[in-house]
Amino acid sequence: MTITMILEMAVSAGDRTAVTSGGRSLTAARLLELAGAAALRFRGRPAVLYTGANHLAYPVALFGAAIAGVPFVPLNYRLGERQLTELKARHPGALVLDPGDLDALLDPPDDAASAAGAGASGDVSVAGELPPPPDPDDVAVLLYTSGTTAAPKSAVLRHRHLLAYVLNTLEFASAAETDAALVAVPPYHIAGLANLLTNIYTGRRVVYMESFDAAGWLETVRREGITHALLVPTMLARIVAAVDGDDARTPTLATLAYGGARTPRPVLEKALRVFPGTGFVNAYGLTETASSVAVLGPNDHRKALASDDPQVRARLGSVGRALPGVEFQIRTEKGELVPAGETGLVWVRGDQISGEYGERTVLDAGGWFATRDRGRLDAGGYLFIEGRADDTIIRGGENIAPAEIEDVLLDHPGVTEAAVIGVPDPEWGQRIVAVLVGRGDPEEIRAWARERLRSSKTPDAVVFRDALPKTETGKLLRRVLLAEMESAHA
Repeated sequence: MTITMILEMAVSAGDRTAVTSGGRSLTAARLLELAGAAALRFRGRPAVLYTGANHLAYPVALFGAAIAGVPFVPLNYRLGERQLTELKARHPGALVLDPGDLDALLDPPDDAASAAGAGASGDVSVAGELPPPPDPDDVAVLLYTSGTTAAPKSAVLRHRHLLAYVLNTLEFASAAETDAALVAVPPYHIAGLANLLTNIYTGRRVVYMESFDAAGWLETVRREGITHALLVPTMLARIVAAVDGDDARTPTLATLAYGGARTPRPVLEKALRVFPGTGFVNAYGLTETASSVAVLGPNDHRKALASDDPQVRARLGSVGRALPGVEFQIRTEKGELVPAGETGLVWVRGDQISGEYGERTVLDAGGWFATRDRGRLDAGGYLFIEGRADDTIIRGGENIAPAEIEDVLLDHPGVTEAAVIGVPDPEWGQRIVAVLVGRGDPEEIRAWARERLRSSKTPDAVVFRDALPKTETGKLLRRVLLAEMESAHA
C-alpha cells in the first residue's frame, strides 16, 4: 500500500470535489487522472522538487510522484535565492517544479492525459510506461525540518509512515458532502501534507489559501462554508485580533485545529470566546512523526476553560493525549523514566514515527524517537510541552524552562509577544533575558514577573523590539534571537 491508495479509495467512494484553489476545483477522479499524467513526466527522476505556494497543482504533483515511485520534496519557496539553491543542490538530477511550471500540471497534453486514465476501481493505468507500484517502505516524501535551533534536516517519510497516521486516526469517507477544510499552512509544512491526505481520505473538500491574511481567512470561511481549519499560533493571534466584536460570525466552522508552536494562553482564551460554536483541537507533532502524535480535543478545551479545579484548568496549556498507536515516555538525560508530573525529555514511539534523516536512523533499540522537547505527563496522560531541550536556561545550576516565564510575561497588559532566552554570564552561567513585543517600563515588568515567579526566574533584563524573528509558520527562531542578544550583551 502507498499513499496513492488514499486517492484511489476516494474515487471509488464517489466523485466528490476533492480540492479547490484559485477559483478552480478538481474532483477526486480528475485529480487521479492528472496525477497519472504527471507520473509519466516524473518517471526516472531521483526526486521531484516542489517550490511553489499552495496551488491546485500541489496534490497533482504529490500523487504523481507517488505513482511514479519518486520521492516528493516540497521546499520553502520563501527562502532566499542562495538558501533555496543550496537545498536544490542536495538533489542532483531532480525535476524542479517552479511556480511557473504549476499550471502545466493541470492541463497536460491530450496524449498524456489519455495514456494516464483511471479505471472503474480508480487504479491508474499508463499502458506499462511506469515502473511497478512502489513498496510501502519506499520513500514518499522528503520534508525539511524548520531549522529553528539548527540547520534544516531532510526527514524521511515513507509511505508506511504516512499511511499509519491516516489509517490509525481517521474513518474513511466519514465527512459529510458539505464539509470543507481550509488549508492556509504552506505545502512544505508537515501539516500541509497531512491535511491533504486526511481530508481526501475522509471525503472532505480541501480549500487552499495561496497566502494568508486574517481578513481574507475569515472571508473565505464564510464564502466557502468552511467546516474545518488548521492554523499555526501566529495566524490564530492575527485572526483573533481582526475579529470585529465578540463573535467571529463563522457559523459553519465546526472545528479549528492549531499547533506547530506554543500558543499564548491569552490568545487561546480569547479565541475560545470569539468562536463560541467551534470545537478547538490542539495538535502536537513533528516533521519526523508524520504529523500529530497527541491531540487536545474540543471537550478537553471547554472542560478546562470552565473548571475551577486548577489541575483540570491547567490542561488548557497541554497538547492533550496520545493518538491511537502512539506511546510517550518522559526520560532523564541519562535515559531513566521519570514519574508522572516530573519534567524530562519527551520520547515517542509508533508506526507513524520516522526518525530518519537521509541514511541516518536516530531511533533507539526499542524504536523510540527523541523529540528533543522537554515536557511532562500528568496523572491523566496529558502531555505538557515546556520547550525545546536546547532552549533550557541553566542559571546558577538550576534548569529553567523559558515557557514558564513567557506565560507570566504574556499576562502583563502591555506585552503582546514574549521570548525568554539565556545569554552567557561569568557568575551565573546564564542570564535571563526577556525579549518582548509591546510597551511598558522594563523595571516594572521585572517587578511584575518577580511577584509571580521565584527571584531566580525573574528576567535579569527586559528588551523591547518591534517583532520577534519567526519562521513563516510562526515558530520562534531562538537561534537568531540568541545570536542577536549575545552580540548586544557582549
